[in-house]
Amino acid sequence: MGLFSFIKGAGAKLFKKKKEVAAEVTDNRSLEEIKIDALKGEIARLGLPVSDLHIDLGEHVNVTGITDTNANREKIILALGNVEGVASVGDMISVTNAEPESTFHEVKSGDTLSKISKQVYGDPMKYNAIFEANQPMLSHPDKIYPGQILRIPAAELV
Repeated sequence: MGLFSFIKGAGAKLFKKKKEVAAEVTDNRSLEEIKIDALKGEIARLGLPVSDLHIDLGEHVNVTGITDTNANREKIILALGNVEGVASVGDMISVTNAEPESTFHEVKSGDTLSKISKQVYGDPMKYNAIFEANQPMLSHPDKIYPGQILRIPAAELV
């Protein structure tokens, strides 16, 4: 549990433009409610298991809920943080089955999963462990972008 920082200008474009939101805001829903629904929709779209999910927008995107593994907890944090306009995620998710935590890596220009794998594990062929650790957010090992934050599983789990 803690606060995780992200690059506010990088990530999935979940939030609609002001003109597109204007009609929805007049239907008795605030801009904040529309954004929260978009974030919850992203977690649902990715099929990330979490119960009692609550997202609060303030200085940070704060998330609470219950999930079964640290891997799912970390994926939920990344799903929320890798959204354009989100600079930080406050994590208050409870995990029912503790396991070693992953580290996070910010993708730089020129990075590949193989290059990151070599830096972290000393073996570029372990890139698939990073790819699998970031599914379903990643659809292909070559589809990463600068500013994206990735989960890097603990070496003992690879």
